[in-house]
Amino acid sequence: MLKLISEAISYIKHRIGDFEPEIGIILGTGLGGLVSEIEVKHQLMYANIPNFPISTLEFHSGKLIFGELAGKKVVAMQGRLHYYEGYNMKQITFPVRVLKMLGISQLFVSNASGALNPSYRKGDLMIIEDHINLQPDNPLIGTNYDELGPRFPDMSRPYNVNLIEKACAIAKKQNTTCHTGVYVSVTGPNLETRAEYRYLRIIGGDAVGMSTVPEVIVANHMGLPVFAISVLTDEGFPETLQPVSVEEIIKVASEAEPKLTNILKELILHL
Repeated sequence: MLKLISEAISYIKHRIGDFEPEIGIILGTGLGGLVSEIEVKHQLMYANIPNFPISTLEFHSGKLIFGELAGKKVVAMQGRLHYYEGYNMKQITFPVRVLKMLGISQLFVSNASGALNPSYRKGDLMIIEDHINLQPDNPLIGTNYDELGPRFPDMSRPYNVNLIEKACAIAKKQNTTCHTGVYVSVTGPNLETRAEYRYLRIIGGDAVGMSTVPEVIVANHMGLPVFAISVLTDEGFPETLQPVSVEEIIKVASEAEPKLTNILKELILHL
């Protein structure tokens, strides 16, 4: 693992020179538009970075974007990896380890997810304050490298409380409907049945998606503060459940993205 990370970092540093990112950003499905707000300095294709997994989804670009956003040096992952693509958890989270070793001190994560809480509506935003992990594997299984983090990392506060409070205040000031809640991570790629949506709500979920939690586990393992936010793209309410397509999900995410972008920009500005 350490050798693989070192090879990726060596390649990246050779191409970005003395650029040192402070903040890492992972952009979820339909949420790549934030890149247009970044003053881009360098772009690297995942396919060209040693040991980097390649996004197999047509709506995920698969680029590392280095530049400036709200006065801060950032690196954005335009396209993330998912378990349902066939990657293992170490591959999915490999980019987070690389970003941390490149020097980022905070990680911002976005995703598209389905609403479970009946008081939420599609198009709303939800800041993740905690999660339930229903993925069948864990990125920390196997050999632990003390250089990366402890064998048994604490997960009592996986999402940074200070960043959550700041983001909630920003959303209120911007008159944006933004909830705080619990995110449930499942494998996908199928969406859930009525019974599954009912179960996920019963166990405490406010939203459900197919990503984020493995990345957050690894970020916590490496001592990296995390802020995560979801765009609620569909409604998983068993009594009124309607069929939904990926195209519809991407459309709702794209329409809601300006609200998410405005919150992230101001949050980064005031770090």
